[in-house]
Amino acid sequence: MKALLDTHVFLWWNTNDPRLSPAAHEVIAEGQNEVFVSVASAWEIAIKVGRGSLILPEPPELYVPDRLKLHHFRILPIRLEQALRVHGLPDIHRDPFDRLLIVQSQFEDLPILTNDAVIARYDVNVIW
Repeated sequence: MKALLDTHVFLWWNTNDPRLSPAAHEVIAEGQNEVFVSVASAWEIAIKVGRGSLILPEPPELYVPDRLKLHHFRILPIRLEQALRVHGLPDIHRDPFDRLLIVQSQFEDLPILTNDAVIARYDVNVIW
C-alpha cells in the first residue's frame, strides 16, 4: 500500500502523539507500505516554525530530512500540473497546503492519512 501523510500526521507520528488514530498508526508502522510526505508539508512546517506557531527540537531543515530518513518516508515532489490543478478544486477547503495535498492524492492515487474532515469532503480516499 502507498499513502500520503497530512502534515499534522507526520508531526504526530514523530512525537508519538496519542491523537494519531489506530488505522493511521497501522498504515505507517507496517514496514511494507510506502509512506509519502509532500514537499508541501515541508514548506508548511518551515512557515509555521518561522511564524512561531510550531516549535521543533531542531531547525526544520534538519528535523524534516532526519525524520524522513529515520522512518523511511518517501518525498513526494510537487509537479507543475499539480500546482496548477489546485484552481479547479471545489472551494471547500481554504488551506493552500491541504488543497495541494488533495490534488497530489488525486494525481498519484494515494490515500491521505488525515483527521481533517474537510479533506474527506473531496474526491480522495482518506484513512483515519
